[in-house]
Amino acid sequence: MKRWTRRPEGSTWGDFGADDEIGRLNLLTEEKVLQGVREVRAGKVFCLSLPLDLPGGNVLNPRRHAPTLKPTFREGTPYLNFQMSQVQPDAVDVLSDDQVTLSMQYSTQWDGLCHVGAMFDIQGDGEPRRVYYNGYAAGVDVFGGADASADDACCPPGGSYARKLGINRYAEKGMQGRGVLVDLARAFGPGRTLVGHAELQAAMRAQDVAVESGDMLVLRTGFAEAIVAMGGQPDPHELERTGAVLDGSDPALLDWITQSGIAALCADNYAVEAYPARTAGPGHSILPLHHHCLFKLGVPLAELWYLKDLAGWLHEQGRNRFLLTAPPLRMPGAVGSPVTPIATV
Repeated sequence: MKRWTRRPEGSTWGDFGADDEIGRLNLLTEEKVLQGVREVRAGKVFCLSLPLDLPGGNVLNPRRHAPTLKPTFREGTPYLNFQMSQVQPDAVDVLSDDQVTLSMQYSTQWDGLCHVGAMFDIQGDGEPRRVYYNGYAAGVDVFGGADASADDACCPPGGSYARKLGINRYAEKGMQGRGVLVDLARAFGPGRTLVGHAELQAAMRAQDVAVESGDMLVLRTGFAEAIVAMGGQPDPHELERTGAVLDGSDPALLDWITQSGIAALCADNYAVEAYPARTAGPGHSILPLHHHCLFKLGVPLAELWYLKDLAGWLHEQGRNRFLLTAPPLRMPGAVGSPVTPIATV
């Protein structure tokens, strides 16, 4: 049986092939990479990642915890500042080796296409199913929780594994191309502003920003800068008043995302869009922009990028385009991933 016989209205399901797993990343072509490379004129490099132990604590999301570092162990002995003479008397070497436990979407991150799905009747039989982009399904292609896999090697009890739409697909694609920055903090200030289609277009016109198919759209709001200033002690009440957020309930904005052909959407705030949406309620998504991008179009989303230094330099130069390199961890089966994006100008 075909994976789906009905697709969501306005979706790209099947447009890039029946078994496609990367959605609009297909528009990150060799020519888009060359366009990004042509933006490199000064040879300057900007790190667009927060330190991965920020925002700090778990008050912003109780499910996600800061990374915990510890040594690896050799026969019970911590393998950090380890004198090899303990195992080979003549050795002069001192070795260190560590490991980390972290939530994959704690800090600067990519959302995988299986991060947000929906209940949708893919077979037209009146039975909505839990599905993701291109009809890949919970318990069939994405395992975890109550949806255990029959193959313990794939997903052992208590584990999780995205056999399809895993974040490793982004890494394999390379995630390199032309980034285009819109500085919403410069346009609207550091306070909380709800940005719909009209506001975004006004900011783009004022900053002479043009977006083309296959570009990666990058939005600076100032949110991540506030996180850094809080030094690992985030104030959720202050952050609720900080930084522009996209209005995912604005159909004109969602239509523009569709028509623009952007390959990815990256922002320095926590959820890219206002949460919960103004249209949230029975039968509606609480995250309509995520629903539109991840579920329907296959447009990757990224959050908590640090953009202040890049935005300042681009503004001084009268520019807004750059080479963006942002592969996630090549972790098979993961739903999301930390990332250290690099802008080269």
